[in-house]
Amino acid sequence: MSSSPHDVVTTLISAILQLVLEQDQQLERAMSQVFSQHKPALAQQAQTVAHCGALLRRLNAYQALAGANKSLTALIAAYFSQQQATESAQQQWQQLSQQLQDGCPDWLEQLGQAELGADWSAERAALAQAAPRYIRVNLLKTSRDQLRQALAQAGIQSQPVAGVDTALQITSDAALFQTQAFKQGWFEQQDAGSQLVVAALPVKPGSRVIDACAGAGGKTLALAAAMQGKGRLLAMDVEQWKLDNLQQRANRAGAGNIETRLISSSKTIKRLAGKADHLLLDVPCTGSGVLRRNPDAKWRAPMRLAELQLLQQDILQRYSKMLMVGGELLYATCSIFPSENRRQIDLFLASRPDFVLMSDQQISPAATGFDGFYYAHLRRISELG
Repeated sequence: MSSSPHDVVTTLISAILQLVLEQDQQLERAMSQVFSQHKPALAQQAQTVAHCGALLRRLNAYQALAGANKSLTALIAAYFSQQQATESAQQQWQQLSQQLQDGCPDWLEQLGQAELGADWSAERAALAQAAPRYIRVNLLKTSRDQLRQALAQAGIQSQPVAGVDTALQITSDAALFQTQAFKQGWFEQQDAGSQLVVAALPVKPGSRVIDACAGAGGKTLALAAAMQGKGRLLAMDVEQWKLDNLQQRANRAGAGNIETRLISSSKTIKRLAGKADHLLLDVPCTGSGVLRRNPDAKWRAPMRLAELQLLQQDILQRYSKMLMVGGELLYATCSIFPSENRRQIDLFLASRPDFVLMSDQQISPAATGFDGFYYAHLRRISELG
């Protein structure tokens, strides 16, 4: 007798959670490994992804509902019982504290309260919700209207995002990466808040731009499109595999002005002193603004906030020297914590009279529905004395 679709999905969830919770694998990597092994249908993959995300966003709540039984089977059963929304399940749920209902571990609750005070509860609740699915239209190849029409022809519904000219929100279940539009490089999956960050750096065709913490390159590709593929865009990172991934994405996107460079030592940075018109520093951070997309991060060791703050300030101080006088710098994080954001900028400016702050913005999940980001837009006005 063949297994039912529900049984298959439950088996997949159990295998993924075992890797995440018992072997400390990242959720995305665990899902990739399990899907590769079991080869489920696309619909089953989508259901599994949704269920794993929902369960991990509120893991401690479902553990409380499971009671003394600590097995994965009991945990998954408690999750599905609550999803069925029976009167009994609802009563049990309402008996949990709001912190538990929002899936917040004690260490994060203490940190959130210390950083945000009265604003924390709204952000905590927002980060417990499933993240909307946004994509960025690749203006090197198409327009937002053309992309929307192509997706509709593939049976995928979308809608423009107010205030974010390059964004579409996907409003139907869809295998986006199976579409011809994706294979032709017409879009990238990117949160609308992340797109707002990139738009805050006013690059132009022909500019000399450095993305110094490029990672896999989501923001790099958006910068390339804003530059209309003209000028020099140098994408840098300390990990070569990320740059290799970026190069593949750039080829698909038709972003021919991107050059990748590994940061192999401090000399890599020093050689570029005064070379950039525009500089993006998307620095390592706690990722507190994107926890709804990476819910497994909450159940590992507490965030290394003090260590990250030192790294952020070091990157600001050293990498900013790559900017020419008159050039513009964008400091960015995917954090909602002020100590990683405006406080870092105030600290930097106190020691760097060669820079001035032009504007900054905190993108709040609670206020916007987007992921949480911060950016500060600065201009270099002189040589450092």
